[in-house]
Amino acid sequence: MEALGYLLQGLDTAVSGWNLLYALIGVTFGMLVGVLPGLGPTAGTALLLPLTFGMSPVAAVIMLAGIYYGAMYGGTITSVLINTPGESASLITCLDGYPMARQGRAGTALGVAAIGSFIGGMFALGLLIFVGPLVAQQALKLGPPEYFALVVVGLSLLVGLMGKSLVRGLIGALFGLTLAFIGIDSVTGTMRFTFGQTDLEDGLEFVSLAMGLFGLSEIFMTAEENLHAQATKPPKIQNMLPRRDEWGPALKSILRGSALGSLIGLVPGTNSVIPTILSYSIEKKVAKDPSRFGKGAIEGVAGPETANNAYAGAALIPLFTLGIPSSPSVAILLGAFIMHGLTPGPTLMQKNPEFVWGVIASMFIGNLILLVMNLPLANVWAQITRIPFRILLPNILIIMAVGSYSINNRLFDVGMMLAFGILGYFMKKVQFPLGPVLLTYVLGKILETSLMKSLTIFNGSFMGFFQRPISATLLVIAISIIAVSLYFGAKDKGIEGDSEM
Repeated sequence: MEALGYLLQGLDTAVSGWNLLYALIGVTFGMLVGVLPGLGPTAGTALLLPLTFGMSPVAAVIMLAGIYYGAMYGGTITSVLINTPGESASLITCLDGYPMARQGRAGTALGVAAIGSFIGGMFALGLLIFVGPLVAQQALKLGPPEYFALVVVGLSLLVGLMGKSLVRGLIGALFGLTLAFIGIDSVTGTMRFTFGQTDLEDGLEFVSLAMGLFGLSEIFMTAEENLHAQATKPPKIQNMLPRRDEWGPALKSILRGSALGSLIGLVPGTNSVIPTILSYSIEKKVAKDPSRFGKGAIEGVAGPETANNAYAGAALIPLFTLGIPSSPSVAILLGAFIMHGLTPGPTLMQKNPEFVWGVIASMFIGNLILLVMNLPLANVWAQITRIPFRILLPNILIIMAVGSYSINNRLFDVGMMLAFGILGYFMKKVQFPLGPVLLTYVLGKILETSLMKSLTIFNGSFMGFFQRPISATLLVIAISIIAVSLYFGAKDKGIEGDSEM
């Protein structure tokens, strides 16, 4: 009941002043980002991050969180209508959503996706309300050694973002850690990796890094593929609700997707693609007729779309309670917290309850707004897919340049954004995953601080980590995850080598 009282107070914050408008702006821009192929929630959140600099912390995070989960909704529309996922998590939706559209049932596919997304998002928010405070209370008992071990587990779980090559993913992760060490050493006060540049004394500007790696590189990739492409006319959307005989299977898929997405969202180092793939696999296994999948099965849309949005909500639990991002998009939200003087972690709910519960309450409102946008206004959003990319490109680039400059009023930050955009473009071309770079950049600072504090406690002995039950258990789990990943990576290489022979 205490949580419900806090939620009511947060609701008062969410609807007061400009906060309600910022929630509307956030989810609307998120839908737009999701509808436009190639951007996605990470790039979209990075795009508007600089614009929140002069805003209050609660208004800024309300808007950025709206972009984050709004983009999850929007990516479904292009997947169903033109077989082009707006973001990576919507790729699975193409398998059955587009066949349904070709059968004249685009409205039904979008309708069940919107309903599932709403239920999944609400399920995850309920988890955040009732489980989040309990996790925060337990996290207060954790010291620097436990935090270090927890971050190590998160880094070991980054194998979910490593892409096709574990080695390339590990190189990307080490590169992100190296970037985290640029600037003044927080312990000794010495300069590291600044190369005499005073602009690097405080480290890399997070906004420039995120906008370059994810925003600008994605713009370059999309421009290369779609700059002169002709817009596809989407089919007309009608009959948004499933048939009577489809409600039962669809609701069961939505419930399974809600539980699965929320569970995976709690694990640091995962991403939104994982719950959608697992959900689709589960739905196919439990179906009486698996041969329907890939030909327009409604469960193939309902389950993955629900899991996608449940994951988005549950991924905020580790952020609010532990200060650990579970995906690149959440890492950008963490950057927004830090930029506005807030430190996510177990004390956040105690020291800043108005902020935390205001953001949570705004997500309830945002999900309701998105439900309206996706059902009655689906035809409106479908028309946005007809805007030529050559018109959007220069406007997006101007917004990014101005936003990067406005943080510190330095052209240096714009140059860094351009440099990381070019670097991210070439990394994507050679299939180097970018997720590990950003996550290890954020986690690297937490890792270094907790490690140095722990070694001070243990008088420089690393064995002290194995003398505390929680940190020892977590480190053993991390070592096991890395060992298993390396084993299966080597095994897959061996199988590929045998097949080539």
